Amino acid sequence: MLPSFDLAAKTLRLLADVSISGRHVGRLTETIGAELVATRDARAEAHRLRDLEAQVPNAPCVVAVEIDGGRYQRRAEGLGCGVRDPHWREDKVACLVTLTSATHDLAPQPEPPACFLDRTHVANMTACSNACAPAIPGESPESKSAPEPDVIAWQPERVVRTCVATTRDSEAFGRLVGAEANARNFEAASRRAFVSDGQAYNWSIQKRWFGEYVAVLDFIHVLGYVWQATRASGGTDAEQWSRYVRWMRGCWQGRVSEVLVEMDREQERIGQPPEDAEDTDVRVVLSRARGYLRNNVDRMKYPEYRKAGLPVTSSWVESLIKEINYRVKGTEKFWNEQGAECVLAVRAAVLSDDERLTKHLAARPGSPFQRRTAA
Repeated sequence: MLPSFDLAAKTLRLLADVSISGRHVGRLTETIGAELVATRDARAEAHRLRDLEAQVPNAPCVVAVEIDGGRYQRRAEGLGCGVRDPHWREDKVACLVTLTSATHDLAPQPEPPACFLDRTHVANMTACSNACAPAIPGESPESKSAPEPDVIAWQPERVVRTCVATTRDSEAFGRLVGAEANARNFEAASRRAFVSDGQAYNWSIQKRWFGEYVAVLDFIHVLGYVWQATRASGGTDAEQWSRYVRWMRGCWQGRVSEVLVEMDREQERIGQPPEDAEDTDVRVVLSRARGYLRNNVDRMKYPEYRKAGLPVTSSWVESLIKEINYRVKGTEKFWNEQGAECVLAVRAAVLSDDERLTKHLAARPGSPFQRRTAA
């Protein structure tokens, strides 16, 4: 629950009158994490062999699997005490949620949410500074507060969340997520969605393990690429904003082909990027946005997703990654491979709504709740 072993040790002394060192807390955490990893891997192997049975008897109505990646710092192993060869690595995170939502005959909310039409808010969402946002006449960006969140009646609500987090490659990660979905009886759901950004390995996982799920491209990433493309196309601030609103609304309403036609026209006007162009070149920026939309056009049928009561953003996994990062990411946190894998397993168990860590601790050898037979 806490961001470091030392802080956990201090909290134990203050709240539980248990005096052990932070290093001891770390060893205990790694031991329990290794047990969770072994249990998780055994379940994934059973799933691969088609021997894994659903551990949840009830069939959920609506489910979603969302995946993304976080960041943590690795250090070289076997070189003694201290940090050697520090480097950033990616941890892979999956959020599996059961949902409640209604279906609709017509796509609800044909117009985009108001927050997507707020200039300063859009600039912040797309990692732009307020300085690069189009100026609003008579109002400075710094003085404008974030808009109130929209009340969206059709948006599905989360019921139960479980998590998978690992340092392993995408093939192993996909197997772990597939096993978790199988154990939670996701295959019995009548409506299923797989939501992610445009990373190629994410959709390889979807095709391999979740081929029957509705593939949904996270709309916030689409919004970001549209924002970059409209600014790269040039013009006055008013022209850029008008172009952004038109393109973003077209994507929200499922008219991606029309947006691509306009983007192609803008690319012809400013020219194709040369081979030696830098990433910040406006021709490269526009070309990259066009490629992103064109490669994912089949996953951008947002009116259909809203009619089916499915999520259109990966906000749940984005929020989960922040909760994972709270424990593993920091300027002074460096992990070896085993330590990172173990603490990620513990953190994922803590953040799951099914109390799996509590159940594991109650059932493991040495627990005061474990029944022992007489010798």
